[in-house]
Amino acid sequence: MSKKEKFKPSNTIIKENEDFIIENNDNFIVLNKQAGISVQGGTKSKKNLIDIFSKSEIFKDDKPYSVHRLDKETSGVFLIAKNRPTAQLLTSLFRLRKVYKTYIAICHGEININEKGILKNNLTRYEERKKIIENAETHYEILDKNTNSTFVQLKPITGRKHQLRKQLFDIGHSIIGDKKYNSLKEQKNNKNLMLHSYEIKFKIKDNKYTFRATPPDYFRNMLKSKRLNF
Repeated sequence: MSKKEKFKPSNTIIKENEDFIIENNDNFIVLNKQAGISVQGGTKSKKNLIDIFSKSEIFKDDKPYSVHRLDKETSGVFLIAKNRPTAQLLTSLFRLRKVYKTYIAICHGEININEKGILKNNLTRYEERKKIIENAETHYEILDKNTNSTFVQLKPITGRKHQLRKQLFDIGHSIIGDKKYNSLKEQKNNKNLMLHSYEIKFKIKDNKYTFRATPPDYFRNMLKSKRLNF
């Protein structure tokens, strides 16, 4: 633990956990989401967090409110509001970019760019037949690398769909296990996406919150197998 965390002000809340539920208070819960579970139901998603928690004792007095997105394949920190006012507040904080998220990823190959910087791309998506081009920006920091792979920290500035996955693919270093945006074709043995939502930070009134989710075993094992340091 750093000195900054050890002697933190009384109005700063910092929690890290590898369990499924990191925080459970009157207004929201914080989860360490497992990969393979969708946030909300869809045509391809039979199992999702909102349905699971709508039947839980945690939400016996209200219903769960989804306030942001996290890909089905991505693990890590995820918030669910317990009431409408908190849902509206958190949604507003996300929209105003006052919620700060940190991801970690393991990528194919050695990324030979500056150790720190900003990835800037124009990303394309489609709404039915309409082509939409959006700018995307992400702060990055290379934490460790070798000729085989790179361990990178990512802090998105914008919030585009599949932003981090697309940006790393665009520079030729897709995330290991990404079957949609992949630089290499030999990914049959990597069933898990090596992208983890590690930390989320925000402020409500005078309280500062920081929640961290310990990476899953398969992520830590991949770091070891690639000889990368966490």
